[in-house]
Parts: sequence; C-alpha cells; structure tokens
Amino acid sequence: MSAQPGAGDGIEDLLARARNRLDGAPRERLGELRRPRRILGIPRSPRIVPAGAAWHLGVLLLTEDAVLATGDVVRARTEAVRGYTAESQRARAGLAHAASRGGFADGETVHVGWTRLEPAELAAGTVPLAVQEGVPVVRWSAAGGYMPLSRYLDERIGLLLSPPERA
Repeated sequence: MSAQPGAGDGIEDLLARARNRLDGAPRERLGELRRPRRILGIPRSPRIVPAGAAWHLGVLLLTEDAVLATGDVVRARTEAVRGYTAESQRARAGLAHAASRGGFADGETVHVGWTRLEPAELAAGTVPLAVQEGVPVVRWSAAGGYMPLSRYLDERIGLLLSPPERA
C-alpha cells in the first residue's frame, strides 16, 4: 500500500483510507422497504425499517464494512392529504410516509433502494464503480464519464467534512 492514493491502489485500500478520514463525520441512515403480508385479505401499509447507517458520498454510500450504490433518498414525514401533479411525486411521498411508519423521525434523511457493490467483482463498465485499465473509477452521473475513485473520494469527503456555507 503506497502513501499517496494513485493508480496502483486497489478499491479496498482507497475505501479503508476513506473510512479512516470519515471517522466522526455524520452518517445518514439506511432503510429497507418492507411490504407486510395481508391480514384476512386486507393489505397493510408498507414501511421502511432501519438497516444501518452510512456516509453519503454522492453516488456511493460507505459503511464500516461495505460500499453501496445509492438508491432513493427521502426525508421521513407523517402522512398528510396532498394533491400531486405527477405520479412520481406520489411515489416519493409514499416512501417518505413508509419511513415515518418504520420509526424514522420526521425530517430524517433515509436511503432506500441502495445496492451492495462487491469491489472484488467489479469490471469495466460496472456502474457506478468500475476498474478500467487497473484503475478504480467511479461514474458520478448517468451522462458523465468515469473519474478516478481516489479523486472522487477526496472531493466528496472534503464536502462532507467542510460543507459549503448554507448547504
């Protein structure tokens, strides 16, 4: 393991260094959507149950022992009657209400629909993490290209530890 992050570093080395730098930084909670079985044929409301915590680094979520691709990010809130102009708004509101039903505090950020990534199984073209020509890279947007993981982590950790004013 070299002292400076670079092309020779593996994903696991980069993630271990990132975890060390993030020690003490705020984490956001992870949740899993659960759809309870029907009782006497009557459907019960889905809920999002707690599933741990992670550091949110853009398209990646970093836990103590794993790296995850982000899914949906919602803020828990109690259900209220609202009119929606789009079905997507209704779906997001449903997730926010499910988080509240699952025990998350109103206004708390919850990550749902995340996917566990296995660094040992990554190949070129994997999204959002990949290895290209032996270099760990990350694709930070659907339209964007890949950038070196070391640079991406430095940028995201810097933003998490020292957020811009009013962020």
